[in-house]
Amino acid sequence: MKKFNSLCKLIGFITLFLMSTSAWAQKQGITSIDTDYTITHVRNANFKKKNYIVANSYEGRILIFDEKGKKLWDHPLSGYANHDLWCDDINNDGNDEILAANADGHLYVLNHKGDLLWKYKAEDTPLSSVTAMNGAEGKYIVIGGMDRYLYYLSPKGKLIQSIFADDYSLEKARSKMKDKRIPSSTSHVANFLRPAKYTNGEEILVVHGMHNQNNSTGSIYLFKADANTPFKKFSLGTKGTVGDLRVVDANNDGVNELSLGSSGMLEKGQITEVNLESKEVISHSFRKNFRKELKNYGYRVAQTDLVMLGKESKFFTLVGNNIILQDAKYNVQTAEVLQTKYAYNNMWKDTSTGNIILASAQSGGSCIHILHLDNPSWKKAYKNLEPKGKLSKLLKNTADFRSTIQSFKKPKWERQGQEVFFMTEKINEGNEEIIAKLKKQNKSPYFLKSQHMPKVENWDRTDFGNKVYTEKRDRRKKYALTQQDVLDILVPNYKNEYGISYWGGHGNDPMMISLETEKKILDAGGDKKTVMIFPELEHYDQNFAYVMDNFLYPLADYAKGKNANIYVRTKHAFWHSIIYLPMWNGLVSGEYSSIFVPSMEETTDKSMDLSYSGKMGIWASGATDSWGARAARDNTSYYRQRQFSSQTIPNHMLRMMVYNIASGAQYLNNFHVDQKYFSVLYEMVDKGVIYVPKKSEIVSFNPVHLSMTTPDKDFLDEGNNVKWTTFYDKEKEDNRKMVFSRLNGSWPAAPVTAYDFSAYASGSKERRLDFLPKFENGMVLITPPQNGVFADKDAPRGKLEDHLHPLYKNITKEFITNGKDYLSADGKQTFAADTYYKNVEKAIQEGSKQIPVNVSGDVAWVAVQTAPNHIRLTLVDNGYINPDDRTAKITFNSIEVKGVKDVVSKEEIDYSDKNMEVEIPCGLFRFLDIELSVPL
Repeated sequence: MKKFNSLCKLIGFITLFLMSTSAWAQKQGITSIDTDYTITHVRNANFKKKNYIVANSYEGRILIFDEKGKKLWDHPLSGYANHDLWCDDINNDGNDEILAANADGHLYVLNHKGDLLWKYKAEDTPLSSVTAMNGAEGKYIVIGGMDRYLYYLSPKGKLIQSIFADDYSLEKARSKMKDKRIPSSTSHVANFLRPAKYTNGEEILVVHGMHNQNNSTGSIYLFKADANTPFKKFSLGTKGTVGDLRVVDANNDGVNELSLGSSGMLEKGQITEVNLESKEVISHSFRKNFRKELKNYGYRVAQTDLVMLGKESKFFTLVGNNIILQDAKYNVQTAEVLQTKYAYNNMWKDTSTGNIILASAQSGGSCIHILHLDNPSWKKAYKNLEPKGKLSKLLKNTADFRSTIQSFKKPKWERQGQEVFFMTEKINEGNEEIIAKLKKQNKSPYFLKSQHMPKVENWDRTDFGNKVYTEKRDRRKKYALTQQDVLDILVPNYKNEYGISYWGGHGNDPMMISLETEKKILDAGGDKKTVMIFPELEHYDQNFAYVMDNFLYPLADYAKGKNANIYVRTKHAFWHSIIYLPMWNGLVSGEYSSIFVPSMEETTDKSMDLSYSGKMGIWASGATDSWGARAARDNTSYYRQRQFSSQTIPNHMLRMMVYNIASGAQYLNNFHVDQKYFSVLYEMVDKGVIYVPKKSEIVSFNPVHLSMTTPDKDFLDEGNNVKWTTFYDKEKEDNRKMVFSRLNGSWPAAPVTAYDFSAYASGSKERRLDFLPKFENGMVLITPPQNGVFADKDAPRGKLEDHLHPLYKNITKEFITNGKDYLSADGKQTFAADTYYKNVEKAIQEGSKQIPVNVSGDVAWVAVQTAPNHIRLTLVDNGYINPDDRTAKITFNSIEVKGVKDVVSKEEIDYSDKNMEVEIPCGLFRFLDIELSVPL
């Protein structure tokens, strides 16, 4: 009996504990729910008179949780990103439906049970926003996207009417710009759609329209219910971007105001108030008011809503890893700033409870967090918030890995890898000790002394010979230095250092430092390393060609023999388009192979897989001796209107750099984010955990390569213009099927077409953040032409096969393209991309059987021969901002395997004759040694 009573007490205790778990969490101020997914959007919905949390994952999956954290159901939808969610009872059944605006062009509508009621698609372009309105005949839905239309839909998905932005827009895309690549129409895309209360309680539709992702604050358009033209429209009239829009009533007069949050750097960060009646626009500057409090740099979306704290109404602004609390008049003096360790992907005010719901931490989190604003302890809980789930896992995984490699010894059979140069590492208390230790060793990795120069040389350009670049200046720089000033700043940096790096110029002005001053810097450097960084060299008109001939090539000539490099840090489709214009032939020919270093500045880009194929193809061809990579805050921004780029734990940057270095990158241009965490990379290079290969050691290139001739104009222009969003023209798109498609600003996160190189070569499914591409059949390089009329047979670089591993001798296969069509080697035939791609795809698949291994799964990989009987296989979790545990499926081709071992853990791994599977921990990488019975 006593045992029975004790058992009952135990059961009762457990029951009370389980019942009180949620209450305890609420007592702490925050309830956290681990979803197992990276959550990008959160909302709330009412089902059967109960409140639920709606979550959207990185993959576009919809998940429903109750407030205790129990999952009701989830739905995968299309597998593509959702750019917006809206929850409303559109069919008057007493339950909210969930409306998802998807990047595949569909609106998906789910009911409270998780069933797909219907879907609607007007065009292939991504949808950006969705909402629901009350019309004369009840509810109707409004959607808008990159095709420049608004669509009114019935609750059952029937099209009521469509409204073309060109017919009423205030946005002038050409504006004062003279760039012919910019769309000429007066138009915009719907950035946000929301209902609002207007005079006398009338519900109206608010449309925020914009046409440029980088510099378009845009305009506001107000529509009465059911109307097809706006009754009021006005420009917001300030520079910047809009990444968030909330409808509030701060003065309690029954008429809504708008609160617009910027999307960009802290320096541009602001909240903009908009009065719908008076059209008054008031901006509140973070830079001016909260610069000291908002310490961490980052590209951030400011999200603001009106909440109740006690009896007081306050504006609650989430910006990066900060919350700013201000009264309803945005009073700065009484504002409170709360800072925590992590930034979050999204914020939503629960319409039922008034609580704030946060989506996952941007650094790789998988939780939803509910801030119970009626509990004063929420502030302390927010400051101390340490999310569990995937973020906790990857932090532990990294710490364990770092501990393990302290005793790592490079395998005796491995050759010495290539040297690595960290060009821009910021030294602080997080990494100072380890960098000092590595510098004393006087071997790779080398750390260059980097110099930032807000002021540049004011030199006499009168005789330069080109009017455009005689007058050109970069507005971010002050032109205030003499030649001697520049020398006094840069030359002392050589002392006690291996070398230096600095901006030699920029696409806005490549000549920030005169040629004569550059020469004096190189002379002063002597035998020490000098890297001149030239970002964003994306212009390709005759004026820039003049700069190439009269500035960059003369600089490259002078740099020969001086241990100096020109680091070409370009953007977009440069390395498989602009580089193949005549002005860049000096680089492509290999004449300056020891000087130029290809790299990328991948901001707003959507096609990183192509970046790898392009810049590594240039390197592999012999045009350059080295290549480089860059990791920066804003790399995670594929769509500038939603710049959630405040990752405070740079795990994504770490994995990207591991992949780059393991693929042969030597020159690394990194922006500092948590240097203590990131410094494990330096140890990995130092100890040989990462093997840095020569191009001739890589055995994971597919024998098929795609050679680029002079790029087609449409591909050239739109492939290098990702900022403008109003390019889409259905007739034009339907009548041109391109080898490289959907690269302009109208396609954020859009599905890749079946005939696109990215689909059949790299295995990419969408235009979004493919920094760790799969290339299951081996990397397909994009190279200079090797054969036929397009080949430069006299180029100093020589033949592609001469630079690759000997196994590629006589097995490489070339296809030629201009970026739009495929071309025959004799130049006499043109083949359409949407049919001929099958020939290329088949050749790639067949070619994959001729390399030692293939790897499939959600991993990036590279295989390198490190000794006659050994292949080093690097495997990386490829979820760039969506890390997870991954499984790599490895297939052995024409090799006889003797054994497989993890070179870090020393674990012997089971394998069959032909294949094996390997687990890669969340946020990590593995390095396998494949020992061969017969030398490769």
